[in-house]
Amino acid sequence: MWLLLVLSLAVALAWYHLHAPLPAGIREPRKLMLLDAVCKVVFHLAVLMERLGSGHHVLWIRQTSKHFEGTMKNLIKQGSAGVLRVSDVTFDGVPVRVYQPGACGEEGRPRRGLLYFHGGGWTFGSAKEGSYDENSRLMSNKLHMVLVSVEYRLFPEARFPTPYLDCLAAAKHFLSPGVLAKYNVDPCRVGVSGDSAGGNLAAAVAQEVAMDDSMRVKFSVQALIYPVVQALDFNTPSYVQNQAMPILNRPLMVHFWLQYLGADPSLKSRFLSNHQQSTMTPELMARVDWTSLLPPKYKDGYTTVAVHGKGARGAAREEVPGLRDVRAAPLLARTEVLSRCPRAYVMTCEYDVLRDDGLMYARRLRDAGVAVTSDHYEDGFHGCLSLTLRPFQFDVGVRALGRYIQWLNDNL
Repeated sequence: MWLLLVLSLAVALAWYHLHAPLPAGIREPRKLMLLDAVCKVVFHLAVLMERLGSGHHVLWIRQTSKHFEGTMKNLIKQGSAGVLRVSDVTFDGVPVRVYQPGACGEEGRPRRGLLYFHGGGWTFGSAKEGSYDENSRLMSNKLHMVLVSVEYRLFPEARFPTPYLDCLAAAKHFLSPGVLAKYNVDPCRVGVSGDSAGGNLAAAVAQEVAMDDSMRVKFSVQALIYPVVQALDFNTPSYVQNQAMPILNRPLMVHFWLQYLGADPSLKSRFLSNHQQSTMTPELMARVDWTSLLPPKYKDGYTTVAVHGKGARGAAREEVPGLRDVRAAPLLARTEVLSRCPRAYVMTCEYDVLRDDGLMYARRLRDAGVAVTSDHYEDGFHGCLSLTLRPFQFDVGVRALGRYIQWLNDNL
């Protein structure tokens, strides 16, 4: 009986989400609807399985994703990424996957290096799976680059600041002269990159490394793909415009933040209405003020949702201490810190709740004197850079990946 219930639920959810309206700017709407339906069905089934005693729903989703990937690999043969040496090792106790390109006539010449942090809301994702692994192989070969993809700890096993500390430890290890020499990496050509939650970690680690005067080698570039960089305003124009978009909607992003910061899930409604701003200083709020940081085209027709004064249920700062921690929210960094960061590439998508996060961070970097390349995709949506493999390959993802690789080729 319960199996029939599960199947009925799956069919109902799939039917509903396949018929949910999408913006006209999305070029492959049916494919995106189907992908969203699959994600929603898997999530609801995972929650049901948890209630039936099958373990935490996050772990169930991870296992389901791994099985799905294995099935797709057996059914669909993806193109070869070329000859590589791939090794799973640890950097200062943190698991990483290292991609080293094969010989191409430049064996004695130092290579460029890239440290990559995957996305997934600090909850999902793996360097060893899906498009993260395939794209890393592609980039390592195409750019003749040593790429290190970090397996930082995830929720529910870990919360802030553990993922950040994992990434920072891996970064310091990779940037040490001895390790760079071991992998034949040019110390003047090392970058850090990440997407979504990984973009958050990349930006935070780039700031810390830039300010650490004890480190001889610094990152020369940072490449941030639709990064999440603040948790003080969930009513920016992009959060309002795209609050129900597939892949990453507004409530889900708040959910990810609460998990990451170890906050009570009951705070979701307060965060959605910006009550977490109640004890923040004007100086701090100015660093996330979209009315001054966004171009006019993105803020016209939208109004701020601001909360002032201590709420009746207590100050959000005491409930969630990490809210004002720059290691969790890089957009809150002081201008003096941003000014020491490496030149940047920031990719944003029109149909993404995190669009304005990326645009604001790019603006603050520019205002601090950092050279920034901004790539904005009018038909883009959150997660599209990871959607480059069949059966969920999107044209915008392929274009975005190509442009990202080209920027790294020209700047790293």
